[in-house]
Amino acid sequence: MSSIPSTDPVFSIQRTYLKDLSLEIPSAPQIFLESQQPAVEIQLDVASQGIVEGIYETTVTVTVTTKVAEKVAFLVEAKEAGIFEIRNVPAEQLPLILNVVCPNIVYPYLRANVADVIQRAGFPPIHLAEINFEALYQQRLQQMQQQEQQEKGPQIHVPNGPQ
Repeated sequence: MSSIPSTDPVFSIQRTYLKDLSLEIPSAPQIFLESQQPAVEIQLDVASQGIVEGIYETTVTVTVTTKVAEKVAFLVEAKEAGIFEIRNVPAEQLPLILNVVCPNIVYPYLRANVADVIQRAGFPPIHLAEINFEALYQQRLQQMQQQEQQEKGPQIHVPNGPQ
């Protein structure tokens, strides 16, 4: 056997875990007497970081705010994370893996945990919709490019001066 390290690409899931979970029901118990249909607002974010060489953590965070009239019925914030081994992948592909592939693996666990905690709190479960993380990533890239252009200000081209 050779002791030459392999240059084959490596991608493996080390673990997924519920990193943070918060539930607030500020208007209890009165909110349980409301009969109006609640309004649901959902915010989603993805973050990644290197832990040690070749090992990365990707976290998907969701905040679900549900209101009846102007009263907050409940607020849930959950962070589901995954630890992934990613080695021998071209550097330009790494952001796509961390922001699209990894969240696609972590998100189903997050969906299940959010639905479960809402139901355990005494409310009908909210099943989060499927997310196209690739579209979300492309949208974020466009926003970052637009922001960079705005920070640079207008580009003024000055032709060569008098000759």
